[in-house]
Amino acid sequence: MARHLITSAIPYINGIKHLGNLVGSQLPADLFARYQRARGNEVLFLCATDEHGTPAELAAAKAGQPVAEYCAEMHAIQSKIAEGFRLSFDHFGRSSSPENHKLTQHFAGRLADQGLIREVSETQMYSHADGRFLPDRYIEGTCPNCGFESARGDQCDNCTKQLDPTDLINPYSTISGSTDLEERETKHLYLRQSEMREKLQAWIDSKTDWPVLTTSIANKWLNDGDGLQDRGITRDLDWGIPVKRGDEDWPGMEGKVFYVWFDAPIEYIACSQEWVDAGKGSDWESWWRTDKGAEDVTYTQFMGKDNVPFHTLSFPATILGSDEPWKLVDYIKSFNYLNYDGGQFSTSRGRGVFMDQALEILPADYWRWWLLSNVPETSDSEFTWDNFQAGVNKDLADVLGNFVSRVTKFCRSKFGEEVPAGGTLGETETALIEELTTRIRAYEGHMAAMEVRKSAQELRAIWVAGNEYLQTAAPWSTFKEDPEQAAAQIRLALNLIRLYAVLSSPFIPDASETLMGAMQSDDWTWPDDVPAALETLAPGHAFTVPDVTFRKISDDEREEWQERFAGVGGVTVAH
Repeated sequence: MARHLITSAIPYINGIKHLGNLVGSQLPADLFARYQRARGNEVLFLCATDEHGTPAELAAAKAGQPVAEYCAEMHAIQSKIAEGFRLSFDHFGRSSSPENHKLTQHFAGRLADQGLIREVSETQMYSHADGRFLPDRYIEGTCPNCGFESARGDQCDNCTKQLDPTDLINPYSTISGSTDLEERETKHLYLRQSEMREKLQAWIDSKTDWPVLTTSIANKWLNDGDGLQDRGITRDLDWGIPVKRGDEDWPGMEGKVFYVWFDAPIEYIACSQEWVDAGKGSDWESWWRTDKGAEDVTYTQFMGKDNVPFHTLSFPATILGSDEPWKLVDYIKSFNYLNYDGGQFSTSRGRGVFMDQALEILPADYWRWWLLSNVPETSDSEFTWDNFQAGVNKDLADVLGNFVSRVTKFCRSKFGEEVPAGGTLGETETALIEELTTRIRAYEGHMAAMEVRKSAQELRAIWVAGNEYLQTAAPWSTFKEDPEQAAAQIRLALNLIRLYAVLSSPFIPDASETLMGAMQSDDWTWPDDVPAALETLAPGHAFTVPDVTFRKISDDEREEWQERFAGVGGVTVAH
């Protein structure tokens, strides 16, 4: 039994996330976790809310709440929505947890002991209108690299270039909108990433199986311009993890907190401690410490491309720099952006379909299937209502749902609600089993390799094979001449429904549960032996005809949703 540690990028606490956030990390991570569990492997799947830094403070201020109260409320909301999408986290933690406070301070102390932290007196933007220093995300302006006019003070969302607030052209405060900014001196701690450059480069170079998207972004940061730069890990904020060197105060750092991108990835480890402290698991160290058993763990991270630099460089610099036996990531699956109907999804600008709105419209499986089968793996992809309607209607309703309905209703009408006996399998059935065996082995290969689109395509082809068999075998015609042979055909088809439930469960877990329930089975055994799997439901085994597995989306509904989410001037208004 293999052991898989799986993490998806932890979402910011500032509001409900949109479908682009979902498909860029959490949903494909859940697909992989569910698949590995289905194969009998041990899985620890972790995620959390990222609760520190500017986004939390700004969102709390806008909501008129104390920031701690706001974060607690939003964590509960995001947790409930994750459950709605059937994201199977073993624990959904919080970066503001006591465990992450202690662990972040521990890493800072270790890095200082290794000579990898230096104090820097620097100038930072001070806003006269706001009466305070402005951390990077409180400042926006024009990116000096690509000209994007809404670049943030830490990074440009358009070109992903790492920035400092002083790099921005025409900077302004996101709090007041004021351009009356002044550079003032303040003192901060910097992680000496430049000292780690060769070690990081060697580590990245060893990852020959990683997606090109992942390694190209990492190498760009390592080698562009002057190469990997030292990076500030503290900020002048009230909300965050207080700067300490382990358990000790850090002279000169009073009143400062650690930078959100220093403490947020550490939450992956702290989350496993929270998992144990919550009574859900035991022995978190066996997942994270190579001196405690983690050497046999495969650690996979899922994230959008904008998060790649921090997970390929900054977090590994923290792990490697600590000189402690922590588990490093084995594979980073990164994704491009999912765009929305000719533009971009944006939480801050309220554009696109948000996760709570999606669940109000349709059940989770409709969204899971379309998003995963259109995941932006090799390039950006786009959500349109036309494509969504077509994908749901053709794949889920016409192929899978139609097969289930035809088989169960025909059997009920001719043989009753139990698996019929009699007849033998012929050449047509043998050819189907051979095709299914080949396709299922291909499906397993794609799933293991995290090739999400190819996995979805192969699963759909497995569904199609059942429909094509039904058309060729035509049990409704066979029944007139040879009822026993028709019984054998329908017996195989009923077993196919159970098989589809097993194979489809990582993509559409609710529908799979419904199909398994209709077959009155709880046998989720993976089909290592396909012929045997297609004999699981024996003659006489009772079943029920399920309600409509997937309903079609009507043209009227599609048009209504297009209009509803167009927003003012074509831009969705944040809710």
